[in-house]
Amino acid sequence: MAQPSTAPPPPGTPLARRVPDLAAMELLLAVARLGSLGRAARELGISQPAASGRLRGLERQLGVALVRRSPGGSRLTDEGALVSEWARKVLEAAEAFDAGARALRGRRDSRLRVAASMTVAEYLLPGWLIALHGSHPDTAVSLAAGNSAAVARQMLAGTADLGFVEGVDVPAGLDAVVIAHDLLLVVVAPAHPWARRRKALTAAELAATPLVLREEGSGTRQVLDAGLAGHGGPAVPLLELASTTAVKAATVSGAGPAVLSELAVVEELAARRLVRVPVAGLDLGRSLRAVWTAGHRPAGPARDLLTLTRGKSGKR
Repeated sequence: MAQPSTAPPPPGTPLARRVPDLAAMELLLAVARLGSLGRAARELGISQPAASGRLRGLERQLGVALVRRSPGGSRLTDEGALVSEWARKVLEAAEAFDAGARALRGRRDSRLRVAASMTVAEYLLPGWLIALHGSHPDTAVSLAAGNSAAVARQMLAGTADLGFVEGVDVPAGLDAVVIAHDLLLVVVAPAHPWARRRKALTAAELAATPLVLREEGSGTRQVLDAGLAGHGGPAVPLLELASTTAVKAATVSGAGPAVLSELAVVEELAARRLVRVPVAGLDLGRSLRAVWTAGHRPAGPARDLLTLTRGKSGKR
């Protein structure tokens, strides 16, 4: 085989353009081991013309002839033998790199850290996590439930792989996608005077009434305060409690009116333990979002959980 006429890239050229790719080096080693370009092509699952083209490209890139063909087969030139030894070391390093990367993926896939706001944690995540277990039975999942502000802090601190929030906006530093829509309802115990109202409550009346509320920083509180902003708000706290379950229990016991997620009060409304109070002129709809660190799309089990939320959220 004649000496390649194309000059190799000069030393200042980026390394990726000066060093052959792994496929070309695998081919060279296969030719050296099998003594035939055709057999090397078959072993690597490519056609012989493709193998010939790949070999010619390798020789042009390096600027030396690597293989000498004859009727009896193919054998490496002295330069080819030297290059094949270097190629062997590069491929061994590549195999070590691949093994390390697979180990990292395995470690990542062995655990999933989820941070979720209370409504999502209590009423949506259990079903999603059961479904995730079917495809990732060996993944250990930890769930930290808190308000939306706490979820954002965990995501930004890197202590969670995927988060769920229910506030008005996407927290700074995070990317997000809407995975469901929710509606906040004004609810009271059946003995409360509002339970017998025939006329819808006004937004101004709601703003002026002390309520059983979630704490500041919760998505429910953020949406309620934003909705009441033009009606004399923010909301006036009668009690501030740190979980949806606590707010619901206080309201059922007659402590006072509350504003809760529709997801949280389905059973209580059906059983008449709570009564919905219509409010005129007030939009308390909200989006539930999955969030992750900006620029770092979820991978592994976090990605698969995100996919499940899009298919099983019951979006309206």
